[in-house]
Amino acid sequence: MRFQNSRMVFRNRNLTNLFVISAIWLFVSACVFSTSKESEKVDSDSQTNPAANNSGNSSDSKSNLNKLGKKEDKGDFIVQHLGVKNSRYNEIDRKIKNEKLLEKAADDLNKALSLPKDINLRSKDCGEPNAEFDPRIQSITVCYELMEHFYSLYRSEGMKPEDADKKMFAAVRFAFLHEVGHALIHNYNLPVMGNEEDAADRCSSYINIKELGDDGVKAVLAAADAFNIESKQKSTTKRDMADEHLLQEQRFYNSLCMIYGSDSAKYEYFVRDGYLPKERAARCPGEYQRTVDSWVNLLQPWRKDK
Repeated sequence: MRFQNSRMVFRNRNLTNLFVISAIWLFVSACVFSTSKESEKVDSDSQTNPAANNSGNSSDSKSNLNKLGKKEDKGDFIVQHLGVKNSRYNEIDRKIKNEKLLEKAADDLNKALSLPKDINLRSKDCGEPNAEFDPRIQSITVCYELMEHFYSLYRSEGMKPEDADKKMFAAVRFAFLHEVGHALIHNYNLPVMGNEEDAADRCSSYINIKELGDDGVKAVLAAADAFNIESKQKSTTKRDMADEHLLQEQRFYNSLCMIYGSDSAKYEYFVRDGYLPKERAARCPGEYQRTVDSWVNLLQPWRKDK
């Protein structure tokens, strides 16, 4: 999940207080993922449509299904601790290791999901503001520079330091779950009818809004604000148009659409105050429900029985 470079003004005292990673892991374990009313609906649907559980590569689907229609667990989420190159990140890196935040995340994820192979969880300094899933080394990485980048964006709009901190925490949560979406698409060989970057955005929005409630909505709104600020600070180029990611303006409206679609009455002010065009808003409830139904169905075979 790439973002445009910006001047970093995030101070060390803020890095010392970063507990965003632990918050992310706790949110992830609460979601992915849980067997809820939607899961019960999927179980009912799969009885009348056995093909619903055979997403991805059909050649090996049957051999990997147990008697309960669940996929076999052949991998784990594994923590990788890497050295810090930039000393400004020593303190946050030390906290993550000492408090075993990544280990707790891996444990929660392993309890929730079966995997066909191992996936590594990492946090580190990357030299650029980024979060990514790298299929070559099977890793999900959150970069310390991305935390700085979000903070810098919000501060550039005149936001108070403490408010920028809080918003940054929420935005990084969205970015992490975006990368989880990529990892699941790749490792589960999930079908993607459209742009994968958009699918990963919608995965993050689905988990945040449907599973995490108001805190999740704040994460999607924080990401939407970041997309909106970036779109105002930089003109669109040919490179942007050719990139696999949607334009930041589009990601902004898509994020608002997901929130509005989840409860059009509660978020009616999106339309009333001009944040979301009414023509798009009319389609958002359907967009949101299709996203939820799609992810629930696709993840069902990989959820572990409780």
